[in-house]
Amino acid sequence: MTSSTIIAGPCVIETAELLDTVAAKLTEINQRLGTDIIFKASFDKANRTSIHSFRGPGLEKGLQMLADVKQKYGLRLLTDIHEAWQAEPVGEVVDVLQIPAFLCRQTDLLVAASHTGKIVNIKKAQFLSGKDMRYPVEKAREAGAKEIWLTERGNMMGYGNLVVDFRNIPDMLQIVPTVIMDCTHSVQRPDAQGGKTGGDRRFVPQMALAAKAFGATGYFFEVHPDPDHGLSDAANMLELNKLEGLIEKLLNDK
Repeated sequence: MTSSTIIAGPCVIETAELLDTVAAKLTEINQRLGTDIIFKASFDKANRTSIHSFRGPGLEKGLQMLADVKQKYGLRLLTDIHEAWQAEPVGEVVDVLQIPAFLCRQTDLLVAASHTGKIVNIKKAQFLSGKDMRYPVEKAREAGAKEIWLTERGNMMGYGNLVVDFRNIPDMLQIVPTVIMDCTHSVQRPDAQGGKTGGDRRFVPQMALAAKAFGATGYFFEVHPDPDHGLSDAANMLELNKLEGLIEKLLNDK
């Protein structure tokens, strides 16, 4: 098997029980496959479509819940930040700070994340090409980031859909050595159906396998034991029980 960066977890922190369920499963997969899956969950979904949508437990409680996962299961952690002041406290808990796609040009956010000394994962904006990501990377590098990853998640089309141009992956590999495919956000259909983003999780495996063909060095999956009842991104989260088989397929050399 080949080595790849794998990130997985629920879209948002819903309950401690959910985090335990997912973290326990990821730990089992790591033990069976020899992987080092990074656990992902958001303490605040600050970019929900509707003001009435669930956002999460907030910074203080959310970071404590993530720290509990790390202490109990030994998993590395990733979470996203939306404002520069969040970088320092988040950097004290997690291993990877993620910059959301819509915010990837925000200089102060990139600089603050870079100052933590942690890995900075910058998601490519829906309105940028892969080649355009050289500029956010330059900001992070000049601010002192020790390691920078880029993540592909599709481009917005005029009819309320996302389309992935997989050529962005080799283009971004010219900028940084680690380029991750976000296999679940890339199947979104962000046309605000009933105040929520739609999507179609059926295509998650194909997104991952296509990204592998284009040279992706990692994969990002939002997973949930019962995704249809998830409180954020329900339509595109992968069923937790399907994750291991997909990872095996991706890591197989053939």
